[in-house]
Amino acid sequence: MSGKRRILLDLAVTLDGFIEGTHGEIDWCIMEPEMDFNSFLDQVNTIFFGRKSYELWKELLSDDDITMEDREMLARISSMEKYVFSRTLASTPDFTVLSEHLTDEVEKIKAQQGKDIWLYGGSDLITTFMENNLIDEYRLSVHPVLLGEGKPLFTVTSRRNLLLKKVNTYPSGVVQMIYHPADRP
Repeated sequence: MSGKRRILLDLAVTLDGFIEGTHGEIDWCIMEPEMDFNSFLDQVNTIFFGRKSYELWKELLSDDDITMEDREMLARISSMEKYVFSRTLASTPDFTVLSEHLTDEVEKIKAQQGKDIWLYGGSDLITTFMENNLIDEYRLSVHPVLLGEGKPLFTVTSRRNLLLKKVNTYPSGVVQMIYHPADRP
């Protein structure tokens, strides 16, 4: 990949393929120490958010009921460079809005010096990145729960071949699968 930064999609999904329930609930998502999420955060210093995902993340920051460990994780994420893909928001000192020329803008950011980039968008943004072949690594943590309905992870319109690179299993029953696009092993 000639030294370019990579875009890493890292997210939780239910066994039946949903990233959230019908009312946006993610209470099924398991975080356990063995997952070592801090190691993942060490790999990235930039985050790509969709507008809705960014707004939900901001709500988390003001939640008084989260643990000290979660506060520390949120502080790490807050210190990262943030880009929000939106047609309605305006940039602030906290984040930069990207609304046009997605592929060109993403390629410019990937070409900058730095660590990898975490794609933390909703399903619409993820689909856009997939359709434009912008995701370099898919890190999907499948949780041992069936929701029956909710927001699906993928709504792709064309085939994508992937290569399995690694599988991690955890005591909770979560299975993390790491894939690369077949054209970028």
